[in-house]
Amino acid sequence: MPDFALYRDKETKEYAFHAQNFIQMCKPMKTLKAFLHQDYRLAHELNAAGVHLTSQQFNEIVKAKALDLEVIISTHTHDEVAKAKELGADYVTYSPIFATPNKGEPKGVEDLQKLCAKNDMKIFALGGIISQEEVSALAGSGAYGFASIRYFL
Repeated sequence: MPDFALYRDKETKEYAFHAQNFIQMCKPMKTLKAFLHQDYRLAHELNAAGVHLTSQQFNEIVKAKALDLEVIISTHTHDEVAKAKELGADYVTYSPIFATPNKGEPKGVEDLQKLCAKNDMKIFALGGIISQEEVSALAGSGAYGFASIRYFL
């Protein structure tokens, strides 16, 4: 069972309604941390564990932390990881590790290892993780964990 779950829907006009249902569904699973995507105010209002911010929302890390939310932020460079840590983020996603449609050149496991070795930020590997093969390749990388959609489908 995953430790974190994220509600992300970029298309619905009823995001708040579905987000509330998602948070309620997650509550009985005591060890599962439920996060909402992008909207730290709604995450706070619905009593989510935290918010997952995009790489365009670094300025919202401090605001989300002020509401006592855990913060995950998307990063794509070593400098962005350092900036996230400096601003108080709890975790980062770092991507893409493996080839993923429309997400640019993969960073690779070696780059992830270098990143993890040089800082103590909790890093989730993200991007192109579709099977046990990629999960196994991440073992020993130093990543805190991995995030995926296609792996869990």
